[in-house]
This record gives sequence, structure tokens and C-alpha cells, in this order.
Amino acid sequence: MDQPPVSTERGPFFHGTKAELQIGDLLQARQPSNYRETPLRHIYFSATLEAAKWGAELAVNGAAEHIYLVEPTGEFEDDPNVTDKRFPGNPTRSYRSQAPLRVIAELGKWKRHTDEEIRQMQNALQTLREEGKDVIYD
Repeated sequence: MDQPPVSTERGPFFHGTKAELQIGDLLQARQPSNYRETPLRHIYFSATLEAAKWGAELAVNGAAEHIYLVEPTGEFEDDPNVTDKRFPGNPTRSYRSQAPLRVIAELGKWKRHTDEEIRQMQNALQTLREEGKDVIYD
């Protein structure tokens, strides 16, 4: 599979998770992800709050949801899992990097999706898993 071109997006960038992080922490690739135990080769992030909210709300552990402002420490590219596979172009402004992301702040307040919206998304993801379509192109 061809690699997406290196992005020139300027941010700001967000990472939604249930991990409790501190300012200055580095989010590393090759760690278990928000969604599965298997380590991924990339760390994923977005320039939209909407995508970060889903990242925090759909993370598998039961901890509190957090959205962090992050800065890439190296090159990054469009996330091929959404770019042109699910959405033409990159409207979610979703990216991935093999270089760490540095936490620069935590977003203190943000409006969650409703419990019903989250349940609907979880059900849709479960259906993809059952159909063998929950592939992550990492």
C-alpha cells in the first residue's frame, strides 16, 4: 500500500484518550492503542475536536475521558484509515506518526456526545468487528 504524503497541517492538534497524562509527556507509537491490546506502529491524532472526542469516548478502558492538545515531534501523514477509505480527502483532519506526540495542555471542558450517540457508534463498531471489517491500516 502506498504511504500517504507527509502532511503540512499546522494544527492545533488533539488526542482523545482515557489515559491520564501530564504536560510534557510523550505519547509513543508501538504501545497498546485506545481500541485494542495489540501495539500499533503509529500514534494517531486529529486537528478536529470532533475526532478527538470520539477517541476519548470510545477508548476501551473505564477511566475518565481526556482530550489533550499535542504537538508532533516528527513527520506525520494523513490517517489512511479514514482518508479516501471512508471519507474522500481528509475532512476529519486525522493524522498518524511514528514519532512521539508531546502533551502541551489538557482541554478542560468539552461537550461529550450523548450516551445514545456513543452507544450507536459502539454498536456500529461491534458490527464491523463481527463482520471482520474492523481493519486498522497501520
